[in-house]
Amino acid sequence: MRILRNALVMTMLFAGLGLSALAADINGQWTATFNTQIGEQHYTYTFKADGEKLTGTAKNDMGSTEIQNGTIKGEDVSFVENLDFNGNKIEITYTGKIAGDEIKLTRKVGDFATEELVAKRLK
Repeated sequence: MRILRNALVMTMLFAGLGLSALAADINGQWTATFNTQIGEQHYTYTFKADGEKLTGTAKNDMGSTEIQNGTIKGEDVSFVENLDFNGNKIEITYTGKIAGDEIKLTRKVGDFATEELVAKRLK
């Protein structure tokens, strides 16, 4: 009886972990408008998840770049945008959490700034 109970508990635990890993759907387009040291920024992020690998683009008023080093684990997301700003290469590192049709992101812009933003799913 004890073996059966332990097997049932383990099955429920693994099923719960599996569901939490699949809970966040990031595929598609997301938009964000936020203030920075250089003014208001308008972004459209296009994401495609393949398992834990995240690819896509980050498009703003100055152009578009492929995201790099993208990962998604459950609701946690991270990626890098390599921005060319007036001939200067700046690495922007994003980390965040998906909650339904919103992604709350923190972006670290080189050694210059850390900014908070919310991207919303484009429907």
